[in-house]
Amino acid sequence: MQTTISSKYQVVIPKPVRERLHLRPKQKLTVIEKDNMLILIPHTSLESLRGIAAGVNTDDYREKKDRI
Repeated sequence: MQTTISSKYQVVIPKPVRERLHLRPKQKLTVIEKDNMLILIPHTSLESLRGIAAGVNTDDYREKKDRI
């Protein structure tokens, strides 16, 4: 997919990408420049992350002091 930079330096994120990533108007993005590339990272609220680790087995969890 391609997009174009407007005269106001605005970029349109293609609709399939917006839908796949569930992006919304006025959502904040972090912009990182690395090796001549732009990386856009959408901000997500902590509330939306609640429950993502439900059911994880913590029997093999190591304490910080035990990590390499």
